[in-house]
Amino acid sequence: MSLAPYPAARFRRLRATPSLRALHRETRLGVEDLIWPLFVRDGDNERDAVPSMPGVERLSIDLIVEAAREAALLGIPAICLFPYTDVSLKTEACEEAWNPHNLCNRAVRAIREAGIEIAVMTDVALDPYNANGHDGIVRAGIILNDESVAALVRMALAQAEAGADILGPSDMMDGRIGAIRAALEAEGHTHVTIMSYAAKYASAFYGPFRDAVGASGALTGDKKTYQMDPGNSDEAMRLIARDLSEGADMVMVKPGMPYLDICRRTKTEFGVPTYAYQVSGEYAMLRGAADHGWVDGTAVMMESLTAFKRAGCDGILTYFAPEAARLLNA
Repeated sequence: MSLAPYPAARFRRLRATPSLRALHRETRLGVEDLIWPLFVRDGDNERDAVPSMPGVERLSIDLIVEAAREAALLGIPAICLFPYTDVSLKTEACEEAWNPHNLCNRAVRAIREAGIEIAVMTDVALDPYNANGHDGIVRAGIILNDESVAALVRMALAQAEAGADILGPSDMMDGRIGAIRAALEAEGHTHVTIMSYAAKYASAFYGPFRDAVGASGALTGDKKTYQMDPGNSDEAMRLIARDLSEGADMVMVKPGMPYLDICRRTKTEFGVPTYAYQVSGEYAMLRGAADHGWVDGTAVMMESLTAFKRAGCDGILTYFAPEAARLLNA
């Protein structure tokens, strides 16, 4: 395409006023693009702050229900639940993960009983229930793939039976999507969708999240034998292709902002529903800088979320969801 030379072509003409900028804006962020991650704790009318995530709290189930109602009123289409499990319930076999009455499953049922019209997503990984802090079962220092997959299937079925709409396997064990999909079909949960954490990197940006779910102190070693090397891109495409072939309905890239190139490749190469998780470390950096007056918090929040959309994402898991939704609704 040949453009007219300057001065016939002046790109600043379309930037001259807010109205003109709005008319030719290529990427638009909406409330419907947001998923709000929430941390569940035990108790009644209880909330406690996550120090490494300013503004984020763990909420008891009754307050989780109120948060879900707030999200629905704001137009946020989905929430995602993560449990803060009491250390006494963490074992090496992770049995609490598939307990029908664990924190997460009780929270899902409470939201369903409240009749709130919102999609509920759950996390399928063993780390909140694992005495070793890992996403899979550990024996002699080795994370066991196939035994972990069997446990994850039991966990996924318990969440589906509780009423979850979207299961989010975030464990990065090989073969877990196919095993979970087969189990869901066999048990009649054909309507339950899977958003696979297909490209989840072994990232240093997860630290505050591990504080929030109480996994930091328990973790022995690192997660580099099952989460992806940050230097790899082609491998992410192979993992996404595999998870789609095994029955994933949607795929996720995690973390988000440092991996926008992976988001773009995913959308371009597969054309499937593509999501990113603006993880705890990303949130903490932006919020911390804003709280110190080093950046304009509102501006960097909205700019960062728009970047995900520009990179091809259909939606974003973000702790900024209610704040962003209020601005978008204004």
